[in-house]
Amino acid sequence: MTRLGVKKTYKLYIGGEFPRSESGRTYEAEGANVARASRKDLRDAIRAARAAFAGWSGRTAYNRGQILYRMAEMMEARRGLLAGLCDGEAEVDAAIDRMVWYAGWADKIAQVLGSSNAVAGPYFNFTVPEPTGVVGILAPEGPALAGLVSRIAPAIVGGNTVVAVTSDSRPLAAVELAEALATSDLPGGVVNILTGFKAELAPWLAGHMDVNAIDVTGVDGQVAELERLAAENVKRVIHGAAGEQSLWEIAAFMELKTVWHPIGR
Repeated sequence: MTRLGVKKTYKLYIGGEFPRSESGRTYEAEGANVARASRKDLRDAIRAARAAFAGWSGRTAYNRGQILYRMAEMMEARRGLLAGLCDGEAEVDAAIDRMVWYAGWADKIAQVLGSSNAVAGPYFNFTVPEPTGVVGILAPEGPALAGLVSRIAPAIVGGNTVVAVTSDSRPLAAVELAEALATSDLPGGVVNILTGFKAELAPWLAGHMDVNAIDVTGVDGQVAELERLAAENVKRVIHGAAGEQSLWEIAAFMELKTVWHPIGR
């Protein structure tokens, strides 16, 4: 008797769950049928990210670092599967190492980006970095895994939540990454991953009034229109670099708040 293998169903990752697109649409990529996210799926992902924001940003920085490290552990456990979906083990290792690197920054961001400012008067004046809120990420087309991790990790380490639209042509590594995140300690809704067409979803992400920032690193030719839509609610537009690993990538997703406090006598 010949056994038929169980073929994998590639779904979206929203609120810690794996739904199919509400539209039922799929598209073919990398030899598989992949869910093609709709505007409704995008709204659901934004709603999940907003619901998760208070809890995630309210955790201690140290705890967020622990969770990012656990995410790296789960990626390491799927190293072979991930390597088969991107450009080999070197790319997977780079993505895992990058997640660990950002995990180490979690409890150091405030000390490096923040400051105690000299002022003329009986006041303390502090600059404190705070998360921006819900961040939309348009992932680079490649590298499929490392490019996505390079944009997600600096956004969430500071306390933001994310709605990420994956590479159009190479989405399978992102789906495998979502399954690794689902088995880590990351709360549902902190990272939401949508497969589909960036050109279709990007304008709705840029124009959504409950998204606080949008990372346009992974798009070409659409940036001016996305900036115009983002201006409707003074949304921050981030032009990052797919291969960068830097504190300034974290800073791009943070707001610097200045606090004045009288000196007690």
